[in-house]
Amino acid sequence: MTARQTRRSFLLATATVIAAPTLLRASASDETGVRNNVSSFALHEWRDHFDHLGRGIIISDTNTRVLQHWTSDGEMRIYPTSVPLTDELTKRGYTEVIEKRKNPSWAPTPSMRIRNPEWPAFIRGGDPANPLGTRALYLSWQYYRIHGTQDTRKIGRRSSNGCIGLYNRQIEEVYERTPVGTQVKLI
Repeated sequence: MTARQTRRSFLLATATVIAAPTLLRASASDETGVRNNVSSFALHEWRDHFDHLGRGIIISDTNTRVLQHWTSDGEMRIYPTSVPLTDELTKRGYTEVIEKRKNPSWAPTPSMRIRNPEWPAFIRGGDPANPLGTRALYLSWQYYRIHGTQDTRKIGRRSSNGCIGLYNRQIEEVYERTPVGTQVKLI
């Protein structure tokens, strides 16, 4: 390395160190204090929503499009989700996992049939067109599921008709770690 290269490297490193705090502040907020370019989700603490872990807990935040899953031993994992298209399609509150299915079949709900009469009346499990993906957790609320999706473009967006969607590989992981009776809260 020449003296010129050493000096250039030193100056570049010094400028980076000096500018870093300013660049970080600039990406975190603008002059109005609004946060930009920073992840918008905040993690939830299960104790703020439930009295005990029980068989496990799932909290799905429809605003930040993140699902947090705690197993009964307290291990927590985070997953990006798709969420309902509108607030009218969103149900919030407490429920629980009442059933689990591998390669679930799908039929549109009565309200989906009204909104989308061109949709098929039934799609068998395992069909690539099946919107429930490879696994589904059935909740105590009729028609609501936490399930996979074949259309990975939906994750991170408002794109469902009421359900919470995950990448297939992630719902398969959640499915294996989630017993029937797991507590669920959608917020």
